[in-house]
Amino acid sequence: MARYTGAVCRLCRRSGDKLMLKGDRCFTPKCAMDRRARPPGMHLRQRRRLSDRGLQLKEKQKARYTYGIMERQFKRLFTQAERQSGITGENLLGLLERRLDNIVYRLGFADSRSQARQLVQHGHIMLNGRKTDIPSCLVKEGDTISWKERSAKTEYYKQLLHSIESKSVLSWLSLDRENLVGQVLSLPTPDDIDAKFEGKSIVEYYSR
Repeated sequence: MARYTGAVCRLCRRSGDKLMLKGDRCFTPKCAMDRRARPPGMHLRQRRRLSDRGLQLKEKQKARYTYGIMERQFKRLFTQAERQSGITGENLLGLLERRLDNIVYRLGFADSRSQARQLVQHGHIMLNGRKTDIPSCLVKEGDTISWKERSAKTEYYKQLLHSIESKSVLSWLSLDRENLVGQVLSLPTPDDIDAKFEGKSIVEYYSR
């Protein structure tokens, strides 16, 4: 599966916003957006004003960078969102949030989505009692997310039991902090998610 392997801090600087791609590091003075907020590369004193098309592309790239998805997979999700009833931009956000790697991140099992993706790919996560190593798997209302029995004996799991107490969980999810078992109480809505991109601009980008 193709994935981005470059410096993720460059993606935040290119987007002009903190996308929380490095977890706790993003809250420290080491964050690239705090040290060098300007976009990467050579710069003129006066940058050109972005066109409407450029702004739409920027929003689309923000969404891709945030969830760590390559273009072909992102376009496939957009097509799926278009086929659903309702507002396409909101449907797309809902599909992105329902990815298993994102749920693992939202439950606090990982500090970043890339780390959550690795946990899923390495077979540490169980979905409804079954091992699932597909990060893009879409969860449904009522699904439970837990740890594999052997993974519960790892040092990472033991450290997580202590650090999970300070992490908050979104209202559409629930978490048993003693057993580290999460559940999807309902499907996410735009009001439940603090999105750093505009779904409307992404729809306009693909509509041309």
